[in-house]
Amino acid sequence: MARETTGAAGHTTGPGAAPRGALSHIRVLDLSRILAGPWATQILGDLGADVIKIERPSEGDDTRGWGPPWMPDGQGADSRVAAYYLCANRNKRSVTVDMASAEGQDLIRRLACQSDVLVENFKAGGLARYGLDYDSLHALNPRLVYCSITGFGQTGPYAARAGYDFLVQGLGGLMSVTGRPDGEPGGGPMKAGVALTDILTGLYASNAIQAALAAREHTGVGQHVDMALLDVQVACLANQAMNYLATGRSPGRLGNAHPSIVPYQDFPTADGYMILAIGNDGQFARFCEEAGRPDLAQDARFATNRARVEHRGELIPILRHLTTARTTAAWIAALESHAVPCGPINAIEQVFEDAQVRARGLRIEMPHPETGAVPLVASPIRLSDTPVDYRLPPPPLGAHTADVLTEVLGLAQDEVEALRARGVV
Repeated sequence: MARETTGAAGHTTGPGAAPRGALSHIRVLDLSRILAGPWATQILGDLGADVIKIERPSEGDDTRGWGPPWMPDGQGADSRVAAYYLCANRNKRSVTVDMASAEGQDLIRRLACQSDVLVENFKAGGLARYGLDYDSLHALNPRLVYCSITGFGQTGPYAARAGYDFLVQGLGGLMSVTGRPDGEPGGGPMKAGVALTDILTGLYASNAIQAALAAREHTGVGQHVDMALLDVQVACLANQAMNYLATGRSPGRLGNAHPSIVPYQDFPTADGYMILAIGNDGQFARFCEEAGRPDLAQDARFATNRARVEHRGELIPILRHLTTARTTAAWIAALESHAVPCGPINAIEQVFEDAQVRARGLRIEMPHPETGAVPLVASPIRLSDTPVDYRLPPPPLGAHTADVLTEVLGLAQDEVEALRARGVV
């Protein structure tokens, strides 16, 4: 039998309820900054949760100052709204609170008692001195799901260290398999072009939080979610980690090539580059036919993927010579007609001009009080009955302080103004 459920946000879902976001019954108290934590809470906000973002008065999230680039204002001049901040903070309400003050700590505790989830990314143990650690808040609100995001987790010899995406990409092995091999032009370790470990940690965190909320439906109590960038980075080595565990040998850097599939990399064309992502022998045979070299698919050195991997050094120069005969567009048109996976290497400008990207609506625009409007990247989540809802643009600092304190905590307006006068909010 279907049930109705009500979370701290006070919204009811169930039979007969008006359609809402999948998490519209959930309130999230977001004490996180930078990227991993805000990425997780933006996902929850996109899914309908009421996300209250706690920020330092006058300063706010560090990424508010991470520019250029800055969004242009309505007259085309730079505003003080950093593009970096915009990428991870929509569907949130900004509340400024001085956490260093006793009154500020009390406000956060009271908000935590009215919340389902708390997300923080302070150093391990850093919130204990404020009485805002898991044990302290669990005692006040046993239903609270408390998610800590750190570089190295709550335990282990590195627990006290600060962790940053770039450091963890190096320490966690990603850079050892990213970049061109030593000895080639441009050879050496390379980080990913985005803060991938932060983003993956945010994704794992949002999954873990929802798992803890699902468990709470059965147990009635919340729990502590301990997320570490290093743990996530090691887990996301995926097949490369298994390649090492299976053989005892560390994989090396192959540039854009694949350790277990050939040809699966970039190739030069008459006017640039393209990607061939040939995953089986049939695709390879069809490529060779189109390229005018059907004999390659019959050659014992290249007939099977296992043989192609073994003879990579012989095959790739042959293919690179063949692919320079046509433009990228000509190759893509020909190979797609033969069901051979291939594609261009787009600049980000070209990404947002791509017909499929446009058809899927991956660029959105929201009104913004400081810039008139802001373009944003849409959520990739598509739910048929409880779709993502873009309710709030990334908020100006402290824009919702009075609203949240009066609505959630029941403070009178003059109480809010008194707190503001004392610098608490």
